[in-house]
Amino acid sequence: MRGWPVTLSEGPVGLRPLRMRDAAVWRDVRVRNAEWLRPWEPTNPETPLFRSGLGPYLGMVTTMKREARHGLALPWVVTHEDQFVGQLTIGAIVWGSARSAQLGYWIDKACAGRGVIPTAVALAVDHCFFTVGLHRVEASIRPENAASRRVVEKLGFRDEGIRRRHLHIDGAWRDHICYALTAEDVPDGLGALWRARSARH
Repeated sequence: MRGWPVTLSEGPVGLRPLRMRDAAVWRDVRVRNAEWLRPWEPTNPETPLFRSGLGPYLGMVTTMKREARHGLALPWVVTHEDQFVGQLTIGAIVWGSARSAQLGYWIDKACAGRGVIPTAVALAVDHCFFTVGLHRVEASIRPENAASRRVVEKLGFRDEGIRRRHLHIDGAWRDHICYALTAEDVPDGLGALWRARSARH
């Protein structure tokens, strides 16, 4: 896939490829944030929120690296001042006439509200549109997840309506709002839009 692997940054915010040696810090951050993340996390045995061995993490990294090699995902670690603070994945990439993908992210509660995730999303989306060659990026977010909805709304993603019982989250099938952005929506880049909006506040 063109443009992968890649490390991106703006100010103190960075994106770098997920790696095996992040396992211990990933587990520690996930365990510390278990209650913060549980209501929004897909029910998936590969990424448990409770303390366990490193096997689930290593399995996830192996899977994501394989998907990246096949042009199906871009799995990044989010960093703030070079410290691991979360993950951002562009996944479920479809090529052909669609050239679309799904955006997902999570952040350490201690770092939330500082503009880290909006900056990381802008970096990732610009890379996807202008280097990788994708045309559309979607984010599916539970209606109750106000913080995550604020991220995409600040960045100008369109609300395209409810997807009923879209994902299995926290033990049940949950509705999600589909947000989307296409390359035509940000001809000068999402980063430029985000910087301009940030400067006004």
